Amino acid sequence: MNQEVTAYIENLPKWQADISSTLRNLVHETIMGVEERIQYKKPHFLKNGHYAAVISPSKDAIAFMIMNANGIDFPKEFDGPPERKWIKLKEGHSPDILTLSDLLKQASATL
Repeated sequence: MNQEVTAYIENLPKWQADISSTLRNLVHETIMGVEERIQYKKPHFLKNGHYAAVISPSKDAIAFMIMNANGIDFPKEFDGPPERKWIKLKEGHSPDILTLSDLLKQASATL
């Protein structure tokens, strides 16, 4: 794991750091050989040099973006154009790990 990403997550407010750590672990468990880096001031995850996911904190939420989303049936809680979808996770809400893992697995399969 990239130390820059670790430091970034550790510097978030506790609830955001907890969600971000969960999402980061999910990405690493779902995508074999995933690379991570800070880009555009937020954690990006790449497979074979292509964007697979992004963790994007804001004041009141953590957005988890899944790239390469064309043709995948996302739940209604997700927003975004066909090629990338995101869900906003707010304080006190736990991410649905099984659903996110399945969606990420489908989206990253062709990268």
